[in-house]
Amino acid sequence: MFDLIASRAGTTVPRGVQAKHRERRVSSEEAMQRLRHFVGKAWADSTVQDRQNLWRRFQAWADMQGLPADPDTATQFVMATMVEPQGMLAYTRLLSAVFGHLGVDARPLLSLATVLRGSGGNIPLEQALSVPREVLLAWSFRQTPRVRAAVLIAWKTASRWGDVQNLSRACFPLISNTEIVVDWNTLPKGRRGNPFCRSKVVAIRGPLTREIAELLRGLGNFQQLCPLSTDQFSRLLGADNATKLYSAHSVKRGAIDHLMSLKAAGAPFALQLISRLAKHTNDADPTVANMTVRYTSDPVALARVLQTGDVTMYL
Repeated sequence: MFDLIASRAGTTVPRGVQAKHRERRVSSEEAMQRLRHFVGKAWADSTVQDRQNLWRRFQAWADMQGLPADPDTATQFVMATMVEPQGMLAYTRLLSAVFGHLGVDARPLLSLATVLRGSGGNIPLEQALSVPREVLLAWSFRQTPRVRAAVLIAWKTASRWGDVQNLSRACFPLISNTEIVVDWNTLPKGRRGNPFCRSKVVAIRGPLTREIAELLRGLGNFQQLCPLSTDQFSRLLGADNATKLYSAHSVKRGAIDHLMSLKAAGAPFALQLISRLAKHTNDADPTVANMTVRYTSDPVALARVLQTGDVTMYL
């Protein structure tokens, strides 16, 4: 995928490996095949596309400048884009992630990211509008069963659309009319980053649980819940007059705002459950440590211990 691999093809195996493997040279074709296999497991399709497009732009710019495609040149490329700090920070993160996965020291890009964060790069230029519960549910009734199921799950678990679209029946160790458990760790993509994360196991209870259960029972064991990408889902929302102001991220924002309003009005659930449900990692969370999750074989018991069902009751 990335020509950097091709440019590095022909390099020798590191000395530390020579004890077990005779030194050999790798062809460009073999290196590219390895990279395609790697990125297919390491990144989601949309992430691959984003990084591939940016890499092509970067490489074309480096060629025009007569510079090598390395992190120092990437830093110059980012500064030359003349976009807002938020855009430059996004480019920096994407390029440093690519170099990092290729085993290339990306410290120049990481230093630039630090500067950009200090310049307001972490402050979004625009936030998705929060969709009200009644608007979202009314809209979902006009959709196909699988889209409706994904929308309801995204709402009940305060999840991004990308978190729910790839779920399958195998990701639900418990489906009943009163309780559903979602385990993102069963997905290959759910094991990226920290493969044993408490925030990736959620219990759904309360309103809409029975309806979600009925929709899920018709799903094949390894059938993708909803084939719509995040962009396609946003366009689907935008095509309806009732939801044309909202985007895919409006669902998660709406769920969090809904819970915050209820908590401010005196709802009895613990405040930290909102962050836990929203999958916002917090090392100060006093519940089960992520390392303990590694040794837990029962996701249903784990979901109940984490008490996310106590807050999904209100969504």
